[in-house]
Amino acid sequence: MEDLKRAFDAIASRYDAQRRYIIPGMEEFYNAAVWAADTSLEAPAILDIGAGTGLLSALLLQKYPEGKITLIDISSNMLDVARERFSDNPNVRFVVTDYSREDIQGRYDLVCSALSIHHLEHGDKRRLFSRIFEALNPGGLFVNADQAEAQSEWLSRRNIEYWDAFVSASPFPRDELKAAMKRRDTLDRNAPLLDQVTWLSKAGFSGVDIVYKNRTFCVFLGKKGE
Repeated sequence: MEDLKRAFDAIASRYDAQRRYIIPGMEEFYNAAVWAADTSLEAPAILDIGAGTGLLSALLLQKYPEGKITLIDISSNMLDVARERFSDNPNVRFVVTDYSREDIQGRYDLVCSALSIHHLEHGDKRRLFSRIFEALNPGGLFVNADQAEAQSEWLSRRNIEYWDAFVSASPFPRDELKAAMKRRDTLDRNAPLLDQVTWLSKAGFSGVDIVYKNRTFCVFLGKKGE
């Protein structure tokens, strides 16, 4: 996790600008996550895990402008960018923490995450899913927009080829894209999607399902019973 912290501290100021050149179908991907994060509450308590610069949180607050949202991340530099983004919103708070190890403080109606949990070792993912379940209020929802491995090696290779071709066609500076792909190859710990769906069910979630998938990128969810 210390390597992860250093890597994202170093790119915090450039992170947002890189996203659309690195994530195929970025808008559809994030929009699917926001669509999935559904509640009838006007002012839900929301937790954004691995929130980074606040990209997902900003979209959630467009949907729930009265929501109270907590952003947690291991990178203080990334959260500094988020602090600037939400400087005029008193309902946003920030916590610098290693969420793979620390308990989740508070209770929430929605727990969401985007492009963060895949960095954890698989055992840490499973334990985190259980802690998220415990942190949710009855009826609460967990939505994870993330990367996942295919169920077979041949399809995993095809997914990487698709992703590499997308990045290669990007107009973004070559050195920055190369560095981003190096982070992918050294820091990502993608787990098979169907394994993660099973882990959510074993953690106690009901209605576990996949609402979006574009090769490596996916959005899946689970609900805590009433």
